[in-house]
Amino acid sequence: MPHYDFRCRTCGAVFEERRPMVDADAPATCPEGHVGAARLLPVFAMTGRADAHEPGAVSACGAPMAGGCGGGCGCHAG
Repeated sequence: MPHYDFRCRTCGAVFEERRPMVDADAPATCPEGHVGAARLLPVFAMTGRADAHEPGAVSACGAPMAGGCGGGCGCHAG
C-alpha cells in the first residue's frame, strides 16, 4: 500500500499515512487530532540530461555522452 505525506492545516504537523491509491486525496486527521490535513505532492530529483542516451548526445563541454563514465568532461578530456 502506498505511503502519502500530509500537512495539518491547523498545527502544521507533517506526517505520513498508508492508504489505498483510491483514497490518496481524501483529507486525513493529523496525530494531534485535527481534521482536514492536506496531502503533499511528492518531491524527487533527477540528475543528468533527458537525452543523455540519445545517439550523438554531447555533454555541456562537448564530450560524447556515450561510454561507461557517464559522459563527464573529466573522463573524456584528452
